[in-house]
Amino acid sequence: MPVGFLTDEQRRQYGRFHGEPNSADLARYFHLDDSDRGLIALRRGDHNRLGFAVQLCTARYLGALPEDLAETPATIVAVLARQLGIESAAGLSEYRAARQRSRHAIEIRQRCGYREFSDLTVQFRLNRWLYALCWTGTDRPSMLFDRATSWLITHKVLLPGVTVLERHVARIRTRVQERLWASLIRGVSATSKRKLEALLTVAEGGHQSLLDRLRKGPFRRSASELVS
Repeated sequence: MPVGFLTDEQRRQYGRFHGEPNSADLARYFHLDDSDRGLIALRRGDHNRLGFAVQLCTARYLGALPEDLAETPATIVAVLARQLGIESAAGLSEYRAARQRSRHAIEIRQRCGYREFSDLTVQFRLNRWLYALCWTGTDRPSMLFDRATSWLITHKVLLPGVTVLERHVARIRTRVQERLWASLIRGVSATSKRKLEALLTVAEGGHQSLLDRLRKGPFRRSASELVS
């Protein structure tokens, strides 16, 4: 199967915000519990506390740490600022360029139990899950990609690059297809194989195989055309 099966829209939305989250998502991913507040309280300055909260909740919601905090929807920033008792969110722009932002990202990975996609245990479990989906279902590659993304977020695995995951899904799906094809031809007799191969043979001087001709429907509504 082709590796590049994602649409441009899927690539743009991968691991990034696309629109404002609904009230259910705000309550589920952007509510700060006691554990969150304990981590955030260790920061000094409103801009650090708000920035840390944005990174923490974004990782939970998107499965990735934000590359550009300016893309964070205003609703999210306002909800987090209100929970932290921060009156102005203007300090977030200061945090975007601060050096501690990278240190905070590392701390979030470690303290919140996020794992990398390169973890062999993660890949084993994902491969087994994807393989079962491909073997028992008929999902399109793009749908499998979306389901794999959801699986990674649910299991607290930071999303890899979009091309990395795209190739991974394509590789698993190809492996399943090859196993299916091997299973289908295992019981085909030598005589049947010769007949099937004859369908693909193009006669000398010709341009079409018998299969090509059989695949074309009649052009005219007549008995002779149907017979032909």
